[in-house]
Amino acid sequence: MRIGTKAISLTALIVAIACCSPVAQAQDRIALKSGESVELGPVYWVANCRSIMVGMPEIEMLEGPAEVTLAIKEGMVLPRRQNCASQVPGGTIVLTAKEIKEPAVAKLTYRIKYKTKDGDRIRGNVYQVSLFP
Repeated sequence: MRIGTKAISLTALIVAIACCSPVAQAQDRIALKSGESVELGPVYWVANCRSIMVGMPEIEMLEGPAEVTLAIKEGMVLPRRQNCASQVPGGTIVLTAKEIKEPAVAKLTYRIKYKTKDGDRIRGNVYQVSLFP
């Protein structure tokens, strides 16, 4: 009976590690058809719930299919991660599919370059993009 308990404890430990490990987490996935756009998330940089960005950030696609483009749509955004009550200047990342001739799956890697009062900052993200005609 003691061996069974150890086996169950070991199994529970492996499951807990797999659930919490960044390696085991699923990659963000996006599916787009020709001409569609999707908002990926807000772009801002704050300190004490006040924007410290100097101008709009730049977005750069490091890896991805030629059938998609990335842009930042300028506007006011709510910094939810910092629990801010008021909107700040920033924008929204928009992924747009051009004309897609045949289905494809590709990795999309991008980075955003911020100029802030505290210096330059860079953030990035990776998505798996499924494209359909």
